[in-house]
Amino acid sequence: MPRRSFTHLFADTRPLRNEHFRRLWLANIVTVVGAQLTVVAVPAQLYADTGSSAYVGLAGVFGLVPLIVFGLYGGALADVFDRRTLLVITTTGLIVTSGLFWLQAAAGNTNVWLLLSLFSLQQAFFAVNQPTRSAILPRLIDRSLLPAANSLNTTVLMAGSIAGPMVAGVLIPVIGFQWMYLIDTFTLFATLGAVIRLPPLRVLDAATATPGIRAIADGLVYLRTQPVLLMSFLVDLIAMVFGMPRALFPEIAHLNFHGPNNGGIVFALLFAAIPAGAVIGGVFSGWVSRVERHGLAVVVCILFWGAAMTGFGVAVSLADRWQTPMLLAALLALVIGGAADTASASFRSTMLQSAADDAMRGRLQGVFTVVVAGGPRIADTLHGTTAAAVGASATAAGGGVLVIIGVVIATLAVPSFVRYRITR
Repeated sequence: MPRRSFTHLFADTRPLRNEHFRRLWLANIVTVVGAQLTVVAVPAQLYADTGSSAYVGLAGVFGLVPLIVFGLYGGALADVFDRRTLLVITTTGLIVTSGLFWLQAAAGNTNVWLLLSLFSLQQAFFAVNQPTRSAILPRLIDRSLLPAANSLNTTVLMAGSIAGPMVAGVLIPVIGFQWMYLIDTFTLFATLGAVIRLPPLRVLDAATATPGIRAIADGLVYLRTQPVLLMSFLVDLIAMVFGMPRALFPEIAHLNFHGPNNGGIVFALLFAAIPAGAVIGGVFSGWVSRVERHGLAVVVCILFWGAAMTGFGVAVSLADRWQTPMLLAALLALVIGGAADTASASFRSTMLQSAADDAMRGRLQGVFTVVVAGGPRIADTLHGTTAAAVGASATAAGGGVLVIIGVVIATLAVPSFVRYRITR
């Protein structure tokens, strides 16, 4: 194979030539590992305190409400105020809430409602931070490099999602939850340092805008005129709401694969498998910059995701008969799903970032944050309550089937989405 063709298989690193993007990207390598320690520690602590997947799923409700409220309002704020200032404030808020997680764990808290309330507060800061951070990307790098930049960001996020669960799953039974939260607190300072060094990022043409209900409504009205963007949100919701089984991981690790009820290696592997697939997909993402039919690419990726989650559920259902082979099969299915999701996320992010001018971008990113982060929160609640009735394996497999059916129906209803292509 010619050298040129081989090298083009790998991730496009041209966005890293921009010093501000590079600094944020490198800081994220540190920060996302710590963040994932908290992502794993919260459901693990809930399950350890209650022994119930329903309570783990309840975290989805407590995370979803602030995501919706502050995601939409945060997008409006990001279309008015200097985005660098908003990033500094919200990153500081994430540091404080992470410190509070550490404090409650160190004090021996077993009050589920206190833990869930802290989780809601953390998600409120995240909901403002994320659309603001995404909205600055087209201001930092050339638009033609957006697919590559989004792929690089997703790869780092998912790499941390491997390291975090592996470390947390192994160490929680040894040193407790408080150390996971404390590490997260300190790693967030890396991102704070990178954000502080950004240039001022005042919104172009923001003088006539005011943050509030009217600004949010204007963004939603604009979105109604963009059927392709609406479909990108819909298919992602279908994929995540029906197909994200992470709320089941503590129960599956404990009951189906006979791990401890507060962590362990199987627990860690389950949480790390989807991110591992995402990293593999990101490393070999050089092709995403050359794809023009983004709508079709998203549909294909989500169909792969649904098939992978179906396979995961089937493997779990057979775990009692063939423990080790089915664990490997379950992990492989999650890895395949993670690779498909990375590609889908890169295309959907690029479609959105290219769709509006700078004065509207924050509000659209706010909606995007609600969809991307809110979908899995709904899934946590849906999967947790369904598993209590029909079992974890049936819930996971059935969810994957519903993803495939739902995406096919949505695609047939809006064929323009499949035909959508970018212009170069």
